[in-house]
Amino acid sequence: MRKVIIMGAGGRDFHNFNTVYRDDPDTEVVAFTAAQIPGIDDRTYPPSLAGSRYPHGIQIRPEEELASIAAAERVDEIVLAYSDLSHEDVMHKASAALATGASFTLLGPKATMLTSVKPVVAVCAARTGCGKSQTSRRVGQLLMDAGLRVALVRHPMPYGDLERMRVQRFATIADIDASNPTIEEREEYEAPVRMGMVMYAGVDYEAILRQAEAEADVVIWDGGNNDFSFFASDLLITVVDPLRPGHELRYHPGETNVRMADVIVVNKVDSADMHSVAQVIADVNSVNPAATIVKAASPVTLEAGPSLVGRRVLVVEDGPTITHGGMPYGAGTVAARQAGVAEFVDPRPYAVGSVADTFARFPGIGLVLPAMGYGDHQLHELEETIRATPCDAVVAGTPIDLGRLIEAGHPVRRVTYELRDVGEPTLAEVLAPLARKWMEQR
Repeated sequence: MRKVIIMGAGGRDFHNFNTVYRDDPDTEVVAFTAAQIPGIDDRTYPPSLAGSRYPHGIQIRPEEELASIAAAERVDEIVLAYSDLSHEDVMHKASAALATGASFTLLGPKATMLTSVKPVVAVCAARTGCGKSQTSRRVGQLLMDAGLRVALVRHPMPYGDLERMRVQRFATIADIDASNPTIEEREEYEAPVRMGMVMYAGVDYEAILRQAEAEADVVIWDGGNNDFSFFASDLLITVVDPLRPGHELRYHPGETNVRMADVIVVNKVDSADMHSVAQVIADVNSVNPAATIVKAASPVTLEAGPSLVGRRVLVVEDGPTITHGGMPYGAGTVAARQAGVAEFVDPRPYAVGSVADTFARFPGIGLVLPAMGYGDHQLHELEETIRATPCDAVVAGTPIDLGRLIEAGHPVRRVTYELRDVGEPTLAEVLAPLARKWMEQR
């Protein structure tokens, strides 16, 4: 019996287990380890999901315990199963794994991708925060405009009760509210649902895919971080970010997405300088010259509210983009600058609990507050931090309506952003022949 540990972050790790190891009689997965997301360790992958070979489930432990678990269980193989790591960080983790005596493994697309009976468009990225979500929404809108029924399946965010989250379907905001979601889940689910798309997420992606197929003409895979798709796709779109030139070839598995892509969306061309845009396109062409290049912008819109001219402002940004995505600021900061803000207030002196811990873990964060809300307790700490920060207004650059979830104690100006094509070809032009084909196949 070959003993395995899966290193994960509450998502790809479970999928790799379900597709490769769950029914393998020659393998025993002795543990998952957890990283990146606070509060997802010290759990158990339940027997109902782990299968009959694991009547007690599988322990989920902090990644810091990797070496001790490997020694105690005499582990043969350690599998890395999470994303948005620099290539150097991947090899540091490989070295730590090899030092236990075990082999180190990365499972690839063929081993882990599920095949759909319906067409699939996969939207992935080179880094967290490139603009996958607005690209997925744009793709969904174009396909719906063509008369197709769309189901959008999101990369997993199973931070709660894993059994309850096995298959999640969201068709209304009430459905989302009823799931007691984290802020990160709301950031991904609310906008597509408001547009009329049905959203799926969860833990068991075989079951999710089969249910989505039953009510959709086309399935859109909406990736998380810079992971590659769980589903084999008819069209793979990878989003790259010229505000971080060079990252498209320096992060795992983002470079994989760049190399496999049918279409590369170079986003934020309205914010990046021309040299950076040119560098990113040159990098893409160096590894995937056959890919179609689409240029796009993500202009920000500040919703109505009190003037910010000359004001002291606290900016709240999308959490993952600012933390493991490595961006010092996001859309909220861009919108605040355009609105004439006089001063950005540093929230660090007023941060409490896990919010303060986040600043300590990610020292590269700029003068912004990441929207951390992995559970009710952390959401309360975010609220406390915002209320304690002396400012004239809050600019919320997270995709959700933050004012609906917390009492900020200050006026809140919400920022929205959607993808817009710049030049040709456009996403509409790329998708049009496929949409016609899929309409004929219905």
